[in-house]
Amino acid sequence: MSTKVAIIASNGGLFDAYKVFNIATAAAATDAEVAIFFTFEGLNLIHKQEFQQLPMPAGKEHFEAGFKAANVPAIPELVGMAVEMGVKIIACQMTMDVMNLEKEHFVDGIDVGGAVTFLDFAKDANVTLTF
Repeated sequence: MSTKVAIIASNGGLFDAYKVFNIATAAAATDAEVAIFFTFEGLNLIHKQEFQQLPMPAGKEHFEAGFKAANVPAIPELVGMAVEMGVKIIACQMTMDVMNLEKEHFVDGIDVGGAVTFLDFAKDANVTLTF
């Protein structure tokens, strides 16, 4: 039986993106089955325009040079890696409706679903995280 990792992404900043996608890709690299449910501001992490310019927390601008020096991939690269590794990316239908967003606004390879879609995956997850 493989490990299942269920992640809820509800925040939309740069550090949130790194947390979500570092955990997701690390888990997928160990052959875990991974699903991420993106809701509210978390949708920015997979939005074609927004994920190019996620906000750095105030006072943390010095991290930008550190990310470059450490060759940390940009968020669009990490999203692409996650999709390639088979991470299930679920955009919250209700939040999309509230924010008047369509599937086309997001990166390719995502699913759109409600909380029940995520809960069906998460009900027997070994690890559940929220960012």
